[in-house]
Amino acid sequence: MTAIKGLEGIVATTSSISSIIDGILTYRGINIDDLAENALFEEVAYLLWYGKLPTKTELDGLRKQLDEFAAIPAEVIEAIKLYPKHTNSMAALRTAISSLALYDEEAGDMSPEANQRKAIRLQAQLPAVIAAFARIREGKEPVAPQAGGSVASNFLYMLTGEAPDSVAVKALDQALVLHADHELNASTFAARVTVATLSDIYSGVVAAIGALKGPLHGGANEAVMVMLEEIGSPANVEAYINGKLTNKEKIMGFGHRVYKDGDPRAKHLQKMSRELGERIGNMDLYNMSVKIESLVTGQKGLKPNVDFYSASVYTTLKIPRDLFTPIFAISRVSGWTAHILEQYENNRLIRPRAEYTGPASAKYVPIDQR
Repeated sequence: MTAIKGLEGIVATTSSISSIIDGILTYRGINIDDLAENALFEEVAYLLWYGKLPTKTELDGLRKQLDEFAAIPAEVIEAIKLYPKHTNSMAALRTAISSLALYDEEAGDMSPEANQRKAIRLQAQLPAVIAAFARIREGKEPVAPQAGGSVASNFLYMLTGEAPDSVAVKALDQALVLHADHELNASTFAARVTVATLSDIYSGVVAAIGALKGPLHGGANEAVMVMLEEIGSPANVEAYINGKLTNKEKIMGFGHRVYKDGDPRAKHLQKMSRELGERIGNMDLYNMSVKIESLVTGQKGLKPNVDFYSASVYTTLKIPRDLFTPIFAISRVSGWTAHILEQYENNRLIRPRAEYTGPASAKYVPIDQR
């Protein structure tokens, strides 16, 4: 047996949820460009879960369920209030989602119908958990979700306590569409490995959140924003980036193991970043990002991935930097749960082997002879 580091190029399972073929990303066969320009996030979630776009009646039914499930137990809110003051936002999300299982009477029910309800419940409750955590750490009370709004609008409302404008809602909704699923990425694979043991859906999502927390996965957009803050203004971009490249330091938000000719989602976020910058009359983040892209692509041949422009988009929406990755989770939980449901449908324990590189033959040495 020979190990393939990072399982690169290894096909680990079959799936009908999303695909990346010749650099084109599709959800259930529909091109991401088509969905980004035309679909609402709730339509995409339905598509991932049920394998087809919803009718108006089906979409209304899903929205009704999302409204019904959106409130989180008071006990979970009280627990969040006890988290240490400087708790990492993804650690807080991981812990809170695990605790939700304690208050779900269906947590241990492994029937397909119960698991589908739990998928919708998780989609509804993640935004409420993140918004509650963000407000509690600022000394504010959580804002209860409103019925009748979209996932994007409700999250912004719960985060700020104010009704968001339509431009902000549209921008966040499109970002959620773009992040909803991405084939067998690290967090999705973690979720599938976990539930392949027939553990519950909450365990699968908690495992996925743990994987997403890492800076080489969901944390990359936060690292991009740190870089933009360090640069400060468009005038400083060239010196900063050239210094990084000369020292052979990694530029976050560039390159992708799967996409060799560029991430198809990046162009939508670049357009969104420009439009939001024009809206507020401050183009610095966008202009810095464009200059960075020009230098890195020109000198290294690397193109931006989905994380690069999402940093400026979320910042322009006045979302705190450490909530970027939790927002990623708001979207990706639709994909995670779709994959979990698919895994349950035709399950086999995921148990790969390892190439052994230790000593070939060793013997036990009694403790008094060591």
